[in-house]
Amino acid sequence: MKTLFDWTHLCYHGFMRSKFIPFIIITLILALLFSSCQSIQTPPDYSDPSTWAYFAAGEDKEADLFIICPTVDMGEEGNYNMRMEDEAAKTSFIGALNMERGIYEDETKMYAPFYRQMTFPLYENGQAESGMPLEIAYSDIENAFFYYLDNMNDGRPFILAGFSQGAQLALMLLEEHFDDDALMDKLIAAYCIGWKITEEELDRYPHLKMAEREDDTGVIVSFNTEDPAIEGSIIVPEGTKTLAINPLSWSTGSGVASRELNMGACFTDYSGSVTTEIPYFTGTYLDEERGTLKVTDVIMSDYSNSLFPDGVYHLYDYQFFFRNLQDNVKKRVDAYFETFSY
Repeated sequence: MKTLFDWTHLCYHGFMRSKFIPFIIITLILALLFSSCQSIQTPPDYSDPSTWAYFAAGEDKEADLFIICPTVDMGEEGNYNMRMEDEAAKTSFIGALNMERGIYEDETKMYAPFYRQMTFPLYENGQAESGMPLEIAYSDIENAFFYYLDNMNDGRPFILAGFSQGAQLALMLLEEHFDDDALMDKLIAAYCIGWKITEEELDRYPHLKMAEREDDTGVIVSFNTEDPAIEGSIIVPEGTKTLAINPLSWSTGSGVASRELNMGACFTDYSGSVTTEIPYFTGTYLDEERGTLKVTDVIMSDYSNSLFPDGVYHLYDYQFFFRNLQDNVKKRVDAYFETFSY
């Protein structure tokens, strides 16, 4: 990936090749470019607790959680990355994390960095998997994660978690750094929910393993929820097969898990409170062609939203299976401590 220096260098030489742009204009353009990029790319200082949405949140537990927030910045001002000084976006950032925290907080001490996440239009336009905005977002997460490891972890096992963009960036961390056995040995599990993971990626990064049952450790838990009629989405495009596990049966097979296995869908608000809980909400199965998680008992029009087409239940990946995920976190933490000591 290109750094700020690389982009400035490329722009400089591109301008200098032109014989028709006076040098003073080139200088002014490059100064404006550099100052604009510099303001966007000033990295957070993670030694400052104010750069964390959660900083050792919750009572002391035997395990930690490093969780990465999903996309909350809609890019309404044309920005490609969230600005760290945008207090409204940071309020939404904390709210989105709070909607998920009940799944993890009983078992873990929680850490979640603010970061210059990519804005939603990049996903709509298919531009979120490469380029400078992704480099900016990932560099923040990488810096925050290693600050956490070096200064707060103290050798404790941890869960890595993320939803949507958070899952994308968590997967990048796993790919680039978890071929280190000492690091992998501390990983209870990685909940990378709401992002695609393919066989090609596992071939490229053989240290990665997908979850195959409810209590294996050092593995990736992932799924993407949709109606049986859906053939493609911006998360899992048509023609792509993602890898997943069924959060009701904890199987990777295509058999139907009945709604009786659903311990409770929980619809949460920005405070983290459960506003509605529905036991036995829906059954599920894994689609053999797409690898996505199909729901059997959800009426599409009941969960319409402005961001995704009806039947793409991306916003509800956590909420439809909230109690099953909460139970699973405990099972994997318990399994880790039965197997490992640290």
